[in-house]
Amino acid sequence: MGLTGTALAVDAGNSKTDVALVATDGRLLGRARGGGFRPPAVGTGAAVDVLAPLVRSVLAQARPAGRVGHLSAFLAGADLPVEEERLAAELAGRGWARTVSVRNDTFALLRAGLPDDGERVGVAVVCGAGINCVGAGRDGATARFPALGRLSGDWGGGAFLAEEALWRAARAQDGRGAPTRLAHALPAHFGLAGMPELIEAFHLRALPGRRRHELVPLLFSVAAAGDPVARALVARQAEEIALLATVALKRLGLLGARVPVVLGGGVLAAQHPLLNDRITRLLAERAPRAVPRVVVAPPVLGAALDTLDRAGAEAGAQERLRAAWPSEPPAAQSPTGSARSRT
Repeated sequence: MGLTGTALAVDAGNSKTDVALVATDGRLLGRARGGGFRPPAVGTGAAVDVLAPLVRSVLAQARPAGRVGHLSAFLAGADLPVEEERLAAELAGRGWARTVSVRNDTFALLRAGLPDDGERVGVAVVCGAGINCVGAGRDGATARFPALGRLSGDWGGGAFLAEEALWRAARAQDGRGAPTRLAHALPAHFGLAGMPELIEAFHLRALPGRRRHELVPLLFSVAAAGDPVARALVARQAEEIALLATVALKRLGLLGARVPVVLGGGVLAAQHPLLNDRITRLLAERAPRAVPRVVVAPPVLGAALDTLDRAGAEAGAQERLRAAWPSEPPAAQSPTGSARSRT
């Protein structure tokens, strides 16, 4: 089978990377998952190297010949126009596709949550390892944020919440802060006696830093049990998500329009009632016609749908792709092609 009617879809986030090969009639031909994509940390070339074994894997699954028609890449680290340009040039140089487009990975979540027919207008907020928001308005208008952390005014995301939970638990334990059950729950999760032991374990790397993500479900559990410190953190996260969505809608002139507000990423997809219900209430107050919806499908589906949009796919191709999309991800691939676990 040739590759003229095929396209590569890439969703590359901080913690995992998904690649799919799709036919323009909506068939899913191959799929692979690998590790995180972090160009600011390792450089553009090394970051794109993560994609190489995944691309080889999906092409081998379909056994086509030649280059694919288009590569739609939605990438973490593509936060500024200059970063998009550098990543697009690097991807084009790999020769995997005849044409390449690059956008920030939050746009993949947005496309996954928008309808396949009619006007594709709406806003998406991702709250996973980090936090970001993008929007698509009428006549091609877009809204976005730099999403560079505190440097660009951001608050929240899983990594941030884990740090906040540790900070408050440490201060509760030594008397500098308000009492909170987090001071017991966090070390107990790792089988440690208290916060001094947990602080030492992370500082000396007896516990690897990547395990801090395990603190986020604990934070929500403690909040659900009524702890005021934990509940305040959850409420603050809800406020930030609603604020991002509202500002994006306002920028696009959609504040009074009936449009989707797509919510995704690990923190939001977990659908903690304290968080998600509060977001819904805040949006109802500030953008009463907005329609919030949580998307649990992987954002690479949005990237795959984008390839069909660009190809002018036949009627029903997007619906066919959605219906065929597997619920479980493929085994992760390391840069050498071996299995690799991820969170």
